[in-house]
Amino acid sequence: MSRAAYSLRDALHEKAAAEGFSNLRICSPHAIPEAPERLKAFVDAGRQGQMGWMAEGTKWRGNPAELWPDTRSVIMLAESYTPDHDPLSILQRTDKGAISVYAQNRDYHDLVKKRLKRVGRWLIEQAPDSEIKVFVDTAPVMEKPLAEAAGLGWQGKHTNVVSRELGSWFFLGAIFTTVELPFDSAETDNCGSCRKCLDSCPTAAFPAPYQLDARRCISYLTIEHRGPVDVALRPLLGNRIYGCDDCLAVCPWNKFAKAAKELGYTARQELLAPDLARLAELDDTGFRELFSKSPVKRIGRDRFMRNVLYAIGNSGSGTLLMGAQRLCSDPDETVEDAARWAVHRLTAKQ
Repeated sequence: MSRAAYSLRDALHEKAAAEGFSNLRICSPHAIPEAPERLKAFVDAGRQGQMGWMAEGTKWRGNPAELWPDTRSVIMLAESYTPDHDPLSILQRTDKGAISVYAQNRDYHDLVKKRLKRVGRWLIEQAPDSEIKVFVDTAPVMEKPLAEAAGLGWQGKHTNVVSRELGSWFFLGAIFTTVELPFDSAETDNCGSCRKCLDSCPTAAFPAPYQLDARRCISYLTIEHRGPVDVALRPLLGNRIYGCDDCLAVCPWNKFAKAAKELGYTARQELLAPDLARLAELDDTGFRELFSKSPVKRIGRDRFMRNVLYAIGNSGSGTLLMGAQRLCSDPDETVEDAARWAVHRLTAKQ
C-alpha cells in the first residue's frame, strides 16, 4: 500500500471527526466470509419473523463484493447517541410510554446519511476518479459484521456491536468506495463471562449467547411486527411502546460511552416520558404531528396505538380504562383487539 493511501486514510479520519462521527475503521469487501452461512441459519430457523426482506437478496447481504463488485474498501463509521438520562427508569412509571432512546428525537437515518454523503464527497475530491455508495440501514448490507471486521467493535452476546471506546450507544454507517485504502484489524470479542444483556431481556429473545430470535424481541414486536402480538408476550412488553433498550443499557462497556454531539439525538421532552392517556387520544393527524421527523412515524398510527394499548393493559391503572374502552370500536381490527385486551386486563384487576 502506498504512502499516499495511508495519508488519505489519516485525512479521512480527520474529516469524519470534523463531521461529527465518533470513530472510523476500514475493511475489505471480502472481510465477512462467514456472514452468508450465519444469515442462512438465521433465516432457515425462521427467526426473522415477518421481516421477509432479510430472506431476499441474501447473496448481496452476505457479500458486499456482490452488492457492488467495484468496491475496493468498505469504510465503517460510528456516531454516538448516548443518552443523558437513565433509559431504564421509565420502565417503573407504568402510566408513561417508554420509547427507545434512538427514537426520542430526529430520525438517525437522515442525520447519519447526510454526514456520510459529505464525507463521501470529500473523498471523491481527494481521489477524483473514485466512486462511492453510502448506506444506513436501507440496503442489503450487514453493517454489524462489517463493523466488527473493520475494528469498530465486536458483536456482543446480544448481537449488537459493542466498542471499547464507545460502549453500546452508537449508530453505524457505511461508505463503499472504489478507492483502495489500508485496512484495519478486526476487533476481538471482549464480552468475557458477562451475560447481563442476556439476563436483562424481558422476553428471553436470546436462545443462546450471540443468537437472537427476533420473534421474541421487543424491538421487533413493537416496530416490525404487523398485526396482533402473541397474547403470551403482551404482558412482557411492559410500557415499552417503541423499541427496547434493556440489553444495551446494562452493558458494562457503556462506562466508556461518549456523549452525543448531534442535538437531534437529545430527547424531545414530549417523547421522554409521554402520558399513555394522551397517546391513546391520538388520531392519525395527531400521531403524524407528534412524531414528525421521528423514526416512530414510519410504523403508522395503528401499529403505534396497538403498542400503547398493550402498555395501558400492563399499567394496572384504572385511570387509563376509559381511553382503552373508547378504542374498543376503533376501525382497525388490531387496535380494537388490543383495546379489548387492555380493558379485560384492567377490569380483571379491580
